[in-house]
Amino acid sequence: MKINQNQTITSRTEFLYYAFRNILLVGLPLVVVSGFVLSLSHSSARISSSDNLSISVPSSCTLSSSVDEAHSASIVNGTYEEGIGKTTLTTFCNDRNGYSVYAIGDSLNSEGNNKLVSSLDSSRDINTGLLTSGDTSQWAMKLTLKANDDSPTPPTIESTYNNTYGLIPSTWTKVATIASGTTDMKKGSSFTTTYSTYISPTQPADTYIGQVKYLLTHPSSASVSGAYIMQNVAEWEDEIPNSGDSVQAIDIRDNKTYWVTRLADGHIWMTQNLDFDISVNTRLSSETTDLNEYNADPAEGPYYYGYSEAENIIYWEPTSSTINFSGSTMSGWSTNNYVPYSASKTDSTETGHVSLGNWYSWTAAIASNNSNNLTTSTYDNVSTNPKNSICPKGWRLPTASSEGASIPNSTNEYERLSNLYGSANLTSNPIYLRKAGNVWNGQYANLDTVSHNWTSTTDDNYKAYEFVLSNSSSGNNNLDQNLGFSVRCIAK
Repeated sequence: MKINQNQTITSRTEFLYYAFRNILLVGLPLVVVSGFVLSLSHSSARISSSDNLSISVPSSCTLSSSVDEAHSASIVNGTYEEGIGKTTLTTFCNDRNGYSVYAIGDSLNSEGNNKLVSSLDSSRDINTGLLTSGDTSQWAMKLTLKANDDSPTPPTIESTYNNTYGLIPSTWTKVATIASGTTDMKKGSSFTTTYSTYISPTQPADTYIGQVKYLLTHPSSASVSGAYIMQNVAEWEDEIPNSGDSVQAIDIRDNKTYWVTRLADGHIWMTQNLDFDISVNTRLSSETTDLNEYNADPAEGPYYYGYSEAENIIYWEPTSSTINFSGSTMSGWSTNNYVPYSASKTDSTETGHVSLGNWYSWTAAIASNNSNNLTTSTYDNVSTNPKNSICPKGWRLPTASSEGASIPNSTNEYERLSNLYGSANLTSNPIYLRKAGNVWNGQYANLDTVSHNWTSTTDDNYKAYEFVLSNSSSGNNNLDQNLGFSVRCIAK
């Protein structure tokens, strides 16, 4: 929420939630047995057969949100105000193991920060609390169950926040639960969250911003520590120590979940294509995205970004948005080599390892708005490759190089996998390279025929290196940067 003290400026604060989706299989065996008797004139025999049909219904547990009212207010000193902002959280889970929803203060995108943060001076920050008068300013949150006629079993809101204001949590705190054993969950349930604040007479005029994160865990007994976050790979990489070990991890930028696997080269790879949308209205930061360098002047290099010296945070605002399309044609993707284009196929129903993901121009893949400055090939020296990417924080683009693929720790990383597994096996377990085709100048083609995957290695200011896998060949290739190819990321 954003508070404007003695000002009339109306602003908005992002509402951020996590959706933790855990896929399980619930076996529902259905057995069909048939038999017949065959009689012949010269002999008789009894012959029987059986057909066994097994149906698995995957559990689906989701958390989504919609902002119903602006999360901002202009408040006069000495005033208590409640009902600021209104967001509806909707939960759904078709599994009788139930789920829990957790919350934590996340101001300045820092987990555990439960303050309303001053835009001018941290000494002015407003702590969480329940005061309605006095000399100390405070803020709080409340959850209210939303009536839903088709939801026979709504979640139970914890008493601290159930129709009453409670402290903004400084650690992950359970705020709502569907108990294990609940069977009648025909439709999703919803509850709303709002905020209150007391502004003391001595609080300086300023703009104060606060944020709260929400996370759904499944089953209901699961703790927050059971959620693997892409950006926190260092916290869980030891959970997959062996080649072939996999987990599903959440990209907290959009709450999409990806399979990630430790492969035979020792690296942890995404084993499905990146599906992250970019937007001209989205400001990405180095706290969640692989942004490591910036240029103060657009003439100096490819990364003309914003930078907060006080917070040591790099910001990137893409100059283009993801193009949604169906079929094989789209509009809005030109032949400009230096625009961060992205495309998403809306009529695809594939999920998991075989999902198509998005297609990115190379400029988008390296998180740039203009790659025109990158004019020298880095194929023989990948240490000079671009240092930024569209990958989550803690991840990077693979590299292509002239180094031998049989060398341990080779920087020729896709070809290294091809050497270890064999090119014919790259589309199967555990790598699952998807032949997702390519996008260029308003056309989509080659689904199920070719896999194109960008690397961070450049050739000149028109071409960059990708790894291509077709039905007849595989290997590194230098192609135009304005082509739309898939992206996979490696943990650093």
